[in-house]
Amino acid sequence: MQFSDLLIIDPILKALAEEGYTTPTPIQEQAIPILLSRRDLLGCAQTGTGKTAAFAIPILQQLNEERSKNPSGPRRIKALILTPTRELAIQIAESFASYGRHLNLRHTVIFGGVSQHSQVNTLKSGIDILIATPGRLLDLMNQGFVALRDVQFFVLDEADRMLDMGFIHDVKKVITKLPDRRQSLFFSATMPPDVAKLADTILNNPAKVEVTPVSSTADTIEQAMYFVGKEDKRKLLVHILDDKNIKSALVFARTKHGADKVVKDLLKAGIGAEAIHGNKSQNARQRALSNFKSRETRVLVATDIAARGIDVDELSHVINYELPNIPETYVHRIGRTGRAGHDGIALSFCDAEETDFLRDIHKLIGKHVPVIENHPYVLNIAASSVTPSLARQGQGRNDNRRGGGSGRPSNNGRSAGSSNNGGQQRSQPSRPESQSNSSVRREDGGNSQPRSGGRTQPQSRGTGNSRFSNSSSDKNY
Repeated sequence: MQFSDLLIIDPILKALAEEGYTTPTPIQEQAIPILLSRRDLLGCAQTGTGKTAAFAIPILQQLNEERSKNPSGPRRIKALILTPTRELAIQIAESFASYGRHLNLRHTVIFGGVSQHSQVNTLKSGIDILIATPGRLLDLMNQGFVALRDVQFFVLDEADRMLDMGFIHDVKKVITKLPDRRQSLFFSATMPPDVAKLADTILNNPAKVEVTPVSSTADTIEQAMYFVGKEDKRKLLVHILDDKNIKSALVFARTKHGADKVVKDLLKAGIGAEAIHGNKSQNARQRALSNFKSRETRVLVATDIAARGIDVDELSHVINYELPNIPETYVHRIGRTGRAGHDGIALSFCDAEETDFLRDIHKLIGKHVPVIENHPYVLNIAASSVTPSLARQGQGRNDNRRGGGSGRPSNNGRSAGSSNNGGQQRSQPSRPESQSNSSVRREDGGNSQPRSGGRTQPQSRGTGNSRFSNSSSDKNY
């Protein structure tokens, strides 16, 4: 199927062609006809599946049809896209700009962390489409700069992350200001009970589109695990990055302080690196991301929240410096690579305190991540400590098994200190950035099965270098 088969108008087809797009992704192929028929939509899809275009194209087309009837009429906000992070909001705004470049429509993006002055001026000039993060949107609504009474299209993007970040009350406040007669679109990478309940309050008899199985990983991603002591992780990271064939790497740390420390260590070793997290100013975050995309910076160290909107063409490597304590987060992290049909490599470090996290990852993806045994900093960990007692495939999970009250990802049944793994900001258990609520949440899913499957052990090549091979391929790590 081609985009031209989806009854898309010529100005948008022209813009898509200029972007080099001719064939829709599965979610675009399914969602665009549904949305053009004005039905509500419940979409279960991870980032990287093309869902932004899936909702942007039909919204642009329908707004253009209305605008063409009164080209010089006043501009009021007709479409609202609500998204959890600044980076993702900017990325969505760029997509609207690209696909709508030949249309007589205006859009803007608003988010916190920067002066509201220019945002307010743009709003006053009149816009058709608003892309916003919840906090800044409510702030400007309370100041009287944003009115939502004319909204015809409402998109809640990354709903699971909204709940993880504690935005549920803000989202509900926004919804109360929307007209009852509207088309609503709800996208989430996972659908735990709280997310499903929220969807029920927003959508009216929605069509459902699910393009990838939740908690699976892309076949284009090669995965590998290093058992290493916590004190040796810095040296192992430098050792791996000494391989000049690794042109770019996105490294995940669990905390903002930890991300800064990793960058400091890499710079000491002569490896160009920058950090991106919530304590950085918006300008600093955008500059770091721009430098990484242009390959001016070789390594970007990120926390999970900050990385949500990162979409880098042909990113070759993702490295989990610390394993996440929510298994779906692992799937989301490694999904930054292996996108758009390209191959990718995902490497993870596991210390003695993180073995329970690895067990949960194995349960979720239904496979064992192959282990690199030949490197200079091997930590001897018994295989039984990371082997799930119950196969994940076909089994349900109790979403409330992580108790402990430490916000979103507290870990029940962990060994003492297991969540205290490196780089805390305060004298409390280490936890991912932006935990703001006390209830237990799941992180976004996504997915792949390791190619080498089962418990096959990869063979290292050379003397402790970072190469990995399996029976189907020979990747340079």
